[in-house]
Amino acid sequence: MSIFWSLWIIVLTLTCLALVFWVLMANRKVAVRDDEDPENRTTGHVYDGIEEYDNPLPRWWFNLFLITMVFGLIYLVLFPGLGAWKGVLGWTSVGKLERDQERALESYEQSYGVFSSMSVEELIDNPKAMKMGARLFANNCSVCHGADAGGNYGFPDLTDNDWLYGGTPEKIRETLLHGRAGNMPPWGPVLGEKKISLITDYVLQLSGQEHDADAAAEGASLFAQNCATCHGADGKGMQTVGAPNLTDDIWLYEGSREGIMQSLRNGRANEMPAQKDLLREDKIHVLTAYVYSLSQE
Repeated sequence: MSIFWSLWIIVLTLTCLALVFWVLMANRKVAVRDDEDPENRTTGHVYDGIEEYDNPLPRWWFNLFLITMVFGLIYLVLFPGLGAWKGVLGWTSVGKLERDQERALESYEQSYGVFSSMSVEELIDNPKAMKMGARLFANNCSVCHGADAGGNYGFPDLTDNDWLYGGTPEKIRETLLHGRAGNMPPWGPVLGEKKISLITDYVLQLSGQEHDADAAAEGASLFAQNCATCHGADGKGMQTVGAPNLTDDIWLYEGSREGIMQSLRNGRANEMPAQKDLLREDKIHVLTAYVYSLSQE
């Protein structure tokens, strides 16, 4: 804040307080004295037949106004409120937030910290840990993976054993900490619509769906040339690059002919954000155990 605007706020604030004090003191005394007209102590103002008497403010009310103004002045000295003045106490909203966060961390250490020394395998047998993990999942993961962790279009099901990057506790923890960025390039401009259709028939054959056998035979060589690098020669996927298994009936996107052709033609891009900057280490540990438990039932 510039010096001009700081002084501007200070002057307006103090002027406002001074005017309020002047109005308060001006209404402390009566304008009509008893010796002037003891029988008629009105101001002469009449509203709809109702006369206004010239009575002072009740003492308790007047004193309450004074106490309020004194409190306001003390507050402006102790806390920021006059332009760039930081206050004698040096209070800031950021400082208060940091203190609140420190207290919250202390309370979290008492709740989540007790599980830090336990292994994932031990945690999945701990009802309290699983209950806390379920809350963490609901707050941070369910919007994409679903409340039941059954997945959504473009977001994998976490309750089965079909993992894009691996379902061990170590891999789940790695996924949670650093996130994942899945990307399949568009093959439409490279291969053309006819070859896309041939590869689609081959992928349909791999997954046991209805297909054209002759087209699938031609598509096999195209698959080997363009797709096997990521999905493997047998089409069972590679967890090192997050390429899905194409030989089962589990699909991250639609597994119909139209859906497969769309994936081949336009490619796919998806990202899971890293949680390391959003969740503390002890929460990541509990959440890892909960996600791991989903596929162990």
